[in-house]
Amino acid sequence: MAGATARSHQAVLRVRQLCEAELKDNCTLEVIDIYQQPKLARANQIVATPTLIKEFPRPVRRFIGNLLNTASLLG
Repeated sequence: MAGATARSHQAVLRVRQLCEAELKDNCTLEVIDIYQQPKLARANQIVATPTLIKEFPRPVRRFIGNLLNTASLLG
Protein backbone atom coordinates (compact mmCIF):
# COMPACT_ATOMS: atom_id res chain seq x y z
CA MET A 1 0.00 0.00 0.00
CA ALA A 2 1.00 3.59 -0.43
CA GLY A 3 -0.55 5.17 2.58
CA ALA A 4 -4.29 5.05 2.93
CA THR A 5 -5.37 5.68 -0.66
CA ALA A 6 -8.70 4.45 -1.97
CA ARG A 7 -6.92 2.59 -4.79
CA SER A 8 -4.73 0.67 -2.35
CA HIS A 9 -7.67 -0.22 -0.11
CA GLN A 10 -9.65 -1.39 -3.15
CA ALA A 11 -6.79 -3.65 -4.30
CA VAL A 12 -6.37 -5.20 -0.85
CA LEU A 13 -10.12 -5.80 -0.61
CA ARG A 14 -10.16 -7.54 -4.02
CA VAL A 15 -7.29 -9.84 -3.11
CA ARG A 16 -8.84 -10.71 0.26
CA GLN A 17 -12.16 -11.51 -1.46
CA LEU A 18 -10.34 -13.67 -3.99
CA CYS A 19 -8.52 -15.54 -1.22
CA GLU A 20 -11.79 -16.20 0.60
CA ALA A 21 -13.77 -17.23 -2.48
CA GLU A 22 -11.24 -19.15 -4.57
CA LEU A 23 -8.52 -20.25 -2.20
CA LYS A 24 -10.69 -20.83 0.87
CA ASP A 25 -8.19 -18.79 2.90
CA ASN A 26 -5.43 -21.27 1.98
CA CYS A 27 -3.00 -18.41 1.47
CA THR A 28 -0.94 -15.85 3.32
CA LEU A 29 -1.45 -12.19 2.52
CA GLU A 30 1.08 -9.65 3.75
CA VAL A 31 0.33 -5.97 3.17
CA ILE A 32 3.34 -3.68 3.04
CA ASP A 33 2.85 0.08 3.32
CA ILE A 34 5.77 1.53 1.38
CA TYR A 35 5.75 4.69 3.48
CA GLN A 36 5.71 2.95 6.85
CA GLN A 37 7.90 -0.01 5.82
CA PRO A 38 10.34 1.27 3.15
CA LYS A 39 12.95 -1.40 3.92
CA LEU A 40 10.41 -4.18 3.24
CA ALA A 41 9.34 -2.45 0.04
CA ARG A 42 12.96 -2.32 -1.16
CA ALA A 43 13.63 -5.91 -0.10
CA ASN A 44 10.59 -7.06 -2.11
CA GLN A 45 11.48 -4.79 -5.06
CA ILE A 46 8.17 -2.94 -4.93
CA VAL A 47 8.49 0.06 -7.25
CA ALA A 48 4.82 0.72 -8.04
CA THR A 49 1.64 0.50 -6.00
CA PRO A 50 -0.45 -1.42 -5.58
CA THR A 51 1.66 -4.49 -6.35
CA LEU A 52 0.67 -8.08 -5.65
CA ILE A 53 3.51 -10.60 -5.55
CA LYS A 54 2.32 -14.17 -6.01
CA GLU A 55 5.15 -16.41 -4.77
CA PHE A 56 3.55 -19.84 -4.92
CA PRO A 57 3.10 -21.83 -7.00
CA ARG A 58 6.28 -20.89 -8.79
CA PRO A 59 7.22 -18.96 -10.88
CA VAL A 60 6.95 -15.73 -8.89
CA ARG A 61 4.59 -13.30 -10.63
CA ARG A 62 3.91 -9.60 -10.03
CA PHE A 63 0.59 -7.89 -10.66
CA ILE A 64 0.57 -4.09 -10.63
CA GLY A 65 -2.49 -1.87 -10.63
CA ASN A 66 -6.04 -1.99 -9.35
CA LEU A 67 -6.31 -5.79 -9.71
CA LEU A 68 -9.69 -5.56 -11.44
CA ASN A 69 -8.87 -8.61 -13.57
CA THR A 70 -8.78 -11.22 -10.82
CA ALA A 71 -8.99 -14.05 -13.39
CA SER A 72 -5.36 -13.44 -14.34
CA LEU A 73 -4.32 -13.82 -10.71
CA LEU A 74 -5.38 -17.46 -10.63
CA GLY A 75 -3.69 -18.46 -13.88
